[in-house]
Amino acid sequence: MESTVKWGILSTAHIATEYVIPAMIKSKYCNVCAIASRTYEKAKTIADKFKIEKAYGSYQELIDDVKIEALYIPLPNHLHVPWAIKALEAGKHVLLEKPIGLSVQEAQKLLDVAKKFPHLKIMEAFMYRHHPQWIKAKELVDSGAIGKVKTIQSAFSFFDDNPNSIVNTKKYGGGSLMDIGCYPISASRFIFNSEPQEVFGSIEYHKEFKVDSVATAILKFKEGTCSFFSSIQIEERQQAQIFGTEGEIEFEIPFNPIADKPSKIFLHQNNKTKEIVFEPCDQYTIQADLFSRAIIEKTEVPTPLQDAVNNMKVIEKIIESDKLAKLINM
Repeated sequence: MESTVKWGILSTAHIATEYVIPAMIKSKYCNVCAIASRTYEKAKTIADKFKIEKAYGSYQELIDDVKIEALYIPLPNHLHVPWAIKALEAGKHVLLEKPIGLSVQEAQKLLDVAKKFPHLKIMEAFMYRHHPQWIKAKELVDSGAIGKVKTIQSAFSFFDDNPNSIVNTKKYGGGSLMDIGCYPISASRFIFNSEPQEVFGSIEYHKEFKVDSVATAILKFKEGTCSFFSSIQIEERQQAQIFGTEGEIEFEIPFNPIADKPSKIFLHQNNKTKEIVFEPCDQYTIQADLFSRAIIEKTEVPTPLQDAVNNMKVIEKIIESDKLAKLINM
C-alpha cells in the first residue's frame, strides 16, 4: 500500500465541505482523519457525513492531535495567518486557502515563520494552477504556439448582496479582489512567469459594506499587459484569453471547471480554431495529491509561499493606485 498523509480540516467552511473534502477523500495520497469547527456538534455532523474518524469542537484541539500530519485551512481570510503559524509551530504541514492573508505584512510574517521550519511544507491553495488546462496553456505559451504573449484579458464575478456573507464583511478580508480578483492576478503572473512592473487600479466600493464590489485593473509586465475585472455585485461570469502575436488561447471555464465534465481550451491560429479537450478531473484532488506527495517524497511544493506574498503585493498596489488615481510602480 502506498503512503498517505493524515490530514485534518481546520473549519467546516463551504469550500471545504462542498469541494475540498470530497476531493481529498477520492485522492490517492490523502487520508482525511479529523475535522474541527467552533462547535463540536457542527464538526461531528460533517465528520459523520464524510465518515471522518475524529471531530473536534475547537481548532486548537485538532492542531494538538499528534497523529495529524497536515492541515487544510479554509478559515475566513483574517484567520489564515494566525492559525497557519499555530499549525507550523505544532509541526503540521499547511495547505492554506487563498488569499494568503489580509496584507503583504501578514503574508511576509507567515513566510518568515515558515522559514524557521524548513522540514514543513506550506502552500497557498490556488487550485486552478494544477488543472491540466492551465498546464497545457502554459506549455503552449512557452513553446511559442501563439508567438509572443502581448496581453491577457480575464474576468471573474458573481452576485452576493447578503450582509452576513464573509465576502461582504470588511474585517474578515472581504471584497472582490481578495476573493476572486486574486485569480486573474495569479494567472497573469503564471503565464508571463514574472512580476508586473506597473499597476493601475479603479475600484468601486459598496456604500454599506465598505468592501470593493467591483475592481478593474491593468498590470504592465515587461513582456505585455493583463487587464481584468472582478466583482461580487455582477452576474456570475468567468473568462480568460491569452493573446499572442501569432494566436490566442481561450478558456471555456478558466478557474473552476466542473470536475465531472470535460473541460476545454481553444487555440486560435491562422483563422483556424483547435479545440483541446481534457478528461474530467478534480483540480482540488490534483492539488491535494501534489501537496501530499511533496510531504511523502520530501520534495518542494508546486508553488512556493513567496508566490503568495507576491500576489498580495499586486492586490495592495491595485488598491493604492485607485486611492492615488494614477499608474504606480510595483
